[in-house]
Amino acid sequence: MRTGRVARVGQYAALLAYLVFLAFPFLWLLSTAFKPPRELGSLHPTWIPKDPTLANFRQAFDEQPLLHAAVNSLLAALAAAVIAVLIATPMAYAMARHRGPLTKAATGWVVVSQAFPFVLLIIPLFLVLKNIGLVDSVPGLVMVYVVWALPFALWMLVGYVRAVPAEVEEAAAVDGAGRVRTLVSVTAPLLAPGIVATALFAFITAWNEFFFALVLLKTPEKQTLPVVLTHFIGAEGVADLGPLAAAAFLATLPSLVVFAIIQRRITGGMLTGAVKS
Repeated sequence: MRTGRVARVGQYAALLAYLVFLAFPFLWLLSTAFKPPRELGSLHPTWIPKDPTLANFRQAFDEQPLLHAAVNSLLAALAAAVIAVLIATPMAYAMARHRGPLTKAATGWVVVSQAFPFVLLIIPLFLVLKNIGLVDSVPGLVMVYVVWALPFALWMLVGYVRAVPAEVEEAAAVDGAGRVRTLVSVTAPLLAPGIVATALFAFITAWNEFFFALVLLKTPEKQTLPVVLTHFIGAEGVADLGPLAAAAFLATLPSLVVFAIIQRRITGGMLTGAVKS
């Protein structure tokens, strides 16, 4: 009994340490965003600002077009999430329900595609987009985001489809439903938690992505928020730390808000699907 309690205390301690490790960058960012310049240059920094100010936020909006860049990021992330889910859902259904050599090859492609670094992909992607006239455009960036998110989205949804009992679809077939109607009316509602989780993954990936946007977008009016954040760093590598922290803090809020809104629905939907199964 005592050994079990010690093990449980150790697990909670490890979990607490992990949460602190995850929260440290965000808390540091939040603290820095509200510090005046004299505290940012202090030799003895404190977690809680002694004289909190909103000047860093005002300066950030005055120096850079953060709102316009945020709109670009939002449009690209939403479009990439929706398109990736629309493509991945029927593909995942086919891979989960029809196993064979082609399915194994597709699964191998999903695994191998995750091993390619960005640097190896950017030149072919740039040449392809240049040939079709989509370089330096948000639609071209959306296309890249969809291609990049699709393998992992497909891998996620295959697991969710396999969790749906085949007997449910067989019952629908007995009632006269075809494949398409079964997928739309029967399987898709049970996959709702997985679809939402996959869309969230694609959205956050596109919202936070920096490298592709930096290379493919050259017009300042088309740049996304992560690229605009680099403008707070001078030519000599000296960062305007206060405004940069304020802008970076605002850039993290959409992902946190989206996850906070839907995380209960994801959990509730999973439990509902399990009960229905």
